[in-house]
Amino acid sequence: MTWTQDPIYVSGMLCMIVLLSVWLAKFKGWKTIGTPILVILIAAVAANIDIIPTATNGNPIYTGVFLYLAPMGIFIALLEVDLKSLKKAGGPILFMFGIGGLGTIIGVLVAWFLVKPATEIGDMANAIAGMYTGTYIGGSINFNAVALSYHVNENADLYAASTVVDNLIGTPWIIATLILPKYLQTLFPRKKLLPAGNEIQKLKKEESVSIPGLAAILGLALLAMAFSKLVFQFFPQIPEIITLTTVALILAQLQFIKKLSGTHTIGFFLILLFLATIGTLCDLSTLSGLGELAGTLILFVTVIIVLHGLVIFGVGALLKIDWDVIAVASQANVGGNTTALASAESLNRPDLLIPGVLVGSLGNALGTYAGFFIAGILG
Repeated sequence: MTWTQDPIYVSGMLCMIVLLSVWLAKFKGWKTIGTPILVILIAAVAANIDIIPTATNGNPIYTGVFLYLAPMGIFIALLEVDLKSLKKAGGPILFMFGIGGLGTIIGVLVAWFLVKPATEIGDMANAIAGMYTGTYIGGSINFNAVALSYHVNENADLYAASTVVDNLIGTPWIIATLILPKYLQTLFPRKKLLPAGNEIQKLKKEESVSIPGLAAILGLALLAMAFSKLVFQFFPQIPEIITLTTVALILAQLQFIKKLSGTHTIGFFLILLFLATIGTLCDLSTLSGLGELAGTLILFVTVIIVLHGLVIFGVGALLKIDWDVIAVASQANVGGNTTALASAESLNRPDLLIPGVLVGSLGNALGTYAGFFIAGILG
């Protein structure tokens, strides 16, 4: 193992990438890009010029971020959310999430007939179509569920290529959904679905973090994660993220939790570490060695993402839906819970945090079924 793969070094560099991104975001020009986008871009560049390892090469820190820090970040960020925020945003985001899922399925079917991936991929083309259907309806959990069932993971080159292309094309869409609402709102103003008057919450930009506060926030997060795992052992049909979200929702309504200082700072920091790890998944060197297979997959996935975007933003535009709601719903489709939450944070819409996570969880549940359905009908 080279020193650049040392987990301690990688951990330090991820923190420095977050620090650099936050610092750059204070300056004119960079400010319009925003911290979440900068984190993804800087991490992607750092990984591809070997300052840090790419996630495709494997590193225990990246695994730890996905398994522990991302769910912890979701839990802590949700501690600052009032359930009243669901009143207006819940219905529209659920509807747009459904439209986004439909857009993904349309995209997969059109891409199947336009790109004809079976010519290059062979017998596993239908499984690949199912994997991308699942992942662009509810995140990577569905991608891997279909891959394992069809034994795509046993074909190392195909599995590596499909994973890298997923992140190479999916990550720019994450960035696009963070940028689009701002410009679309300027060009085509929409009434924002904000809670009325005193129900509006503001994300805390500056807050102090005390030792008792830190102990309470981290202690609650770790105990909630342990409880979620315990529930999953006895009731495997209930995903851990659902239990974790539910516990966070209940706690967030308690007065002493509302008084805790540091939930935004700690939660958003953990989410930024997750986004940095997403950036390391954009591994160009792995892709360049796969020739025509990579080209076929890139074209296939690009058609899916473009059509998903056209359908969800097109229908949203016709119905005059709040652009922020459309963006968070699309993120729940393409990236799952955590990127939906990061999108709501970045757009300064605390009222969309809970709806984003909830529809992301719904995507985890429904995306796998859709993935198997598409793989079955194309097989």
